[in-house]
Amino acid sequence: MTDLVGVPQPAFVPPPRRLLALLAVAAARPLAGAGPRRIRAVLHLLRRGAVPATRQQAAAARQAVITVSPRCAADRSCLQRSLATALLCRAWGTWPTWCTGVRTEPFRAHAWVAVGSEPVGEPAHERGYTPVITVPPLPLTGNRS
Repeated sequence: MTDLVGVPQPAFVPPPRRLLALLAVAAARPLAGAGPRRIRAVLHLLRRGAVPATRQQAAAARQAVITVSPRCAADRSCLQRSLATALLCRAWGTWPTWCTGVRTEPFRAHAWVAVGSEPVGEPAHERGYTPVITVPPLPLTGNRS
């Protein structure tokens, strides 16, 4: 049996958000099978026009993803979970920083979303990775009134 990520389960996700979360999970699955260059290129395109996500928005997206998808709630599904979280944020008009990284003792790779430099929803044992690829939100430009 696969361990679940250390977050409260299950949470209530309203039907409209549930549908978007399911679509984000479905879109993230084939994207997770792509190579790093393709993933980065797709995410660079998708982040355009989005405002930076707040910690609360990114956490709500992550929670919705792991609530609707047992696969994404599993420890070993960090890539699909992080991609689905970023895609759901984008559907809401926001963008977190999407990250992948490694650590050496013991060697492991991991993917997550962050706001600023802080991972969102990651348990303490999943901290301490050196980012290798990051796709942050684009800086806000122009005069927004």
